Amino acid sequence: MAEPIGKSTPLILASASEGRAAILRQAGLRFTQQPAHIDERSLEEEAARVEGRMDAGSLAMMLAASKAVNVSRNAPDALVIGADQMMECGGAIYHKPPTIEAAREQLLKLRGRTHSLHAGLAIARGGDILWRHLSRADLTMRAFSEAFLDDYLSSSGNELLQTVGVYRVEGPGIQLFSAIEGDYFTIIGLPVLPLLGYLRECSWLDA
Repeated sequence: MAEPIGKSTPLILASASEGRAAILRQAGLRFTQQPAHIDERSLEEEAARVEGRMDAGSLAMMLAASKAVNVSRNAPDALVIGADQMMECGGAIYHKPPTIEAAREQLLKLRGRTHSLHAGLAIARGGDILWRHLSRADLTMRAFSEAFLDDYLSSSGNELLQTVGVYRVEGPGIQLFSAIEGDYFTIIGLPVLPLLGYLRECSWLDA
């Protein structure tokens, strides 16, 4: 039987994402990183066969939970954080574009429209999910010119291909938008306030 959860319980982030790790470090959390070895697209396809078409929020939550469970099976005493983010616009779900040209096409589709980012979080221990949370943010892109878009893609380069929305709101990507509704940490991929609340609730952090 696992020891009761306390301040000495190891905390693992089931992700290689430097952005997510930075959020946790800046919040003062002590943790290690161990990426989950899952095939996200295969899991999405299997879920669609079993459950039917899933919305972006359900997919983000399913993938976050799968990552947490995957890593926690090999670290049974630890609390393992799984996180995932999905983007949806007009009923279509978007993934990270493979090329700069695909990124350009995606941004042109989003131009002048509102899209949603869904951030799923899960904590697992010993292969069991202990906690789940889903957050959503809505972002409206302005009707930017193609000259602006060309300059944005040229100056930002291939780092944009690491983000589902082809932007980082903490950088020049903020210039793409006319309005944003939702939590900042949801937008950058890890809604940390609910996570801190759970860690206090389970005595990993002081209340």
